[in-house]
Amino acid sequence: MSNQSKKTAYQKQRASQITQLGSGHTQYTYTYAPELLETFENAHPQRDYWVTLNADEFSALCPITNQPDFGTLIINYIPHIKMVESKSLKLYLFSFMNSGEFHEDVVNKIGKDLVALMSPKYIEVIGLFYPRGNISIHPTFSFSNGETKYEEIEKHRFINRNINPQRIG
Repeated sequence: MSNQSKKTAYQKQRASQITQLGSGHTQYTYTYAPELLETFENAHPQRDYWVTLNADEFSALCPITNQPDFGTLIINYIPHIKMVESKSLKLYLFSFMNSGEFHEDVVNKIGKDLVALMSPKYIEVIGLFYPRGNISIHPTFSFSNGETKYEEIEKHRFINRNINPQRIG
């Protein structure tokens, strides 16, 4: 089999795992729906590399006031075998729109769902929520797969999290 044939077969196999992207019809869900998340196979599992996903228009409802909370989510991860498909992630994040969640709970829930979905080598989910009542909240979730190298990354990033505080709004 030629390299081009192998590449085409691999691309078709990867695409067969994805149902949301290119479906022609997007169904939006307005309540928390982790089942929307989809993965595809990492073409480079032998290498360590970062994937960063920014969701600049994230929103959820305050569980007490039912007022909308807006923010940016930053998802950084080092993939292993599976990677999250971005359209499914967009639809999953959209599903929080009418979900009453505290900022800290949202970030931890998303982090745990992505760990269960992908089993990454390392992942962090950072929430940069816009100020309400003059206070902005920036919770961070992190996880490593237990290998020493990734535990060291997690520890380093946790200890140094606020050396350069992030501000929005």
